[in-house]
Amino acid sequence: MTSTTPAAAGKKWGTLVISCLAMLLLALDVTVLHLATPKLVEDMTPSATQLLWILDVYGFALAGLLITFGNIGDRVGRKKLLLIGTVAFGAASALTAYAPTPELLIAARALLGVAGATIMPSTLSIIRNVFTDPKERTTAVGIWSSVSALGFAIGPVVGGALLDHFWWGSVFLINVPITVALVVFGAFVLPESRNPYPGRLDVVSVPLSIVGVISFVYAVKVAAHDGIAEPAVWIAAVLGLITMVAFVRRQTRLAEPLIDVRLFRVRTFSGAVGANVAVIFGTLSISVAFAQYFQLVRGWSPLISGLAGLPGGVGAAIAGGLSGILIMAIGRAKTVALGLFLTSVGFFLYGLIGVDTSYAFMLMPMIVAGLGMGFTFAVTNDTIIASVPRERAGAASAISETATEVGGALGIAVLGSVLGGLYTTNLAVPAGVPAEAAHVAGESLGGAFHVASQLPTPLGAQLLDSARHTFVDSMHATLVVGGVSMIVRAGACLWSLRGTPKEIPEVILDDTGRVEEPVG
Repeated sequence: MTSTTPAAAGKKWGTLVISCLAMLLLALDVTVLHLATPKLVEDMTPSATQLLWILDVYGFALAGLLITFGNIGDRVGRKKLLLIGTVAFGAASALTAYAPTPELLIAARALLGVAGATIMPSTLSIIRNVFTDPKERTTAVGIWSSVSALGFAIGPVVGGALLDHFWWGSVFLINVPITVALVVFGAFVLPESRNPYPGRLDVVSVPLSIVGVISFVYAVKVAAHDGIAEPAVWIAAVLGLITMVAFVRRQTRLAEPLIDVRLFRVRTFSGAVGANVAVIFGTLSISVAFAQYFQLVRGWSPLISGLAGLPGGVGAAIAGGLSGILIMAIGRAKTVALGLFLTSVGFFLYGLIGVDTSYAFMLMPMIVAGLGMGFTFAVTNDTIIASVPRERAGAASAISETATEVGGALGIAVLGSVLGGLYTTNLAVPAGVPAEAAHVAGESLGGAFHVASQLPTPLGAQLLDSARHTFVDSMHATLVVGGVSMIVRAGACLWSLRGTPKEIPEVILDDTGRVEEPVG
């Protein structure tokens, strides 16, 4: 049985508030760096390779360590790991804000990723252990998902407001007071929980999981930046495949595996994980594209661009809070399928947006897609953690978050490559632009702006007009690909999640700490 006694109602909901605040911290940090990049490049002048590492090393560390830290939390205590990770996150944020060189900034961002990997699975596993009633747990996970979605939306707003008045490091310095509040209140409010039958942490599985996930994510990101012909892509992909195959085979032979791979034979579990990957695959890549659309096509400031994207996050937050009601009305499979379908409708509506489309029209696809994402994430996250015993909630949470990280990397690589490839292929460069400048303009919309600033005004204006229209046309094609993928996944979820109970019953370990068969 679990080592956690039932908490009083007030303390339970206080625990949820702290867990949501911790998740909000991570969500904010994901989005603010992209806004800060132009000022960072101007002040620090990193090389192209250094800039890529500044942008990507956080994700590498986070994705690679989620599985390991999820299991460590189950063993040493989720509260303890969360508080230690929060302190480390605050310290790493301060180091990042004041990093004097690109090398130290890369190191600080790596530390942020390590700290984030301790926080992310701990929040969801703590909620899983505190909310033992299935209906309450579903509501709590829905609220947690809402706050996460809202954090992604308000990150650009907060970052834009700070960047209008302060240096680039200010977007990281805001983490410090939040971490202080989390540690102070978390120490008193959060209950401790751990697996009473932890077993030993397999010292071979840990590096296999880290190397496997990081190699795969690295291969995907390099492919997105440099193309699949780059030798590093294939080296990393082969290394990732070999280590992940070895990791999975080892898990099937261990009494206490890092991941219970039997869970992936269960339609409910694998369907929920697949839905998470599908949603983040489309939405993260599109959010990056629309950041360029708002700032470069429409010419809006970072703050205005952040505010412009806010309705989508608000829609997702509202849907997450309402997901429990929808589950009781139509069931889990139909709620997830509806969420994916709404997201696809939002993508297709985005495809009607042009260079000069009114913002009032943009609100419709933003809100529709946001509602779809909110319904999907709230239900799938609850389904994933409810499919395992509370004692192993940290490991299950890590699976969910790792799938999300991998899905996001795939989305940016695949859909980002489609967008970039179409833009490069279809850009019509006006006559009179030098060949070398035309090549730079064809690499990206930002490159076209740089080239245009060096050209005579009429020629530069022609180039920008062509680049803007080409980018928007390319974005339309990318949105269709993302929308179709959502519809396909919606159909798959109707099958994979069919028969899943509206209220998933508690999974109990026996006296030896074993479950004969996973729930689902």
